[in-house]
Amino acid sequence: MRKDIQTNLKLVDILTEWNPFDLENESYETEIADVIQAVHIYDHPLTLAKKIQNIYEFSFEKVIPLKSCMETAVALLNVMENETCSF
Repeated sequence: MRKDIQTNLKLVDILTEWNPFDLENESYETEIADVIQAVHIYDHPLTLAKKIQNIYEFSFEKVIPLKSCMETAVALLNVMENETCSF
C-alpha cells in the first residue's frame, strides 16, 4: 500500500476515535475528509486546531473546546511528521 494512503488511514483512525460529539463513527465522514485535507495544508498545531474547530462547528453548529481540537491537531501532526521522517 502506498505510504500516503497508510498515513491517511492512520489519520482517519485518530479522528474516528476522537468522536467529539459521541455520534456513530459514520456520522463524521465529511468532517474527517475535510480535516485530512487540512492536515496536508497546515503544519502549525494552533492553526490546524482552529481549522478543525471550524469544520465541526460548520457541520454541527456546536463549538468543540479549542483544547480538545488542539490535542487532536497535535496527534494528527505527529502522524504526519513520523511518516515524513520515515522515508
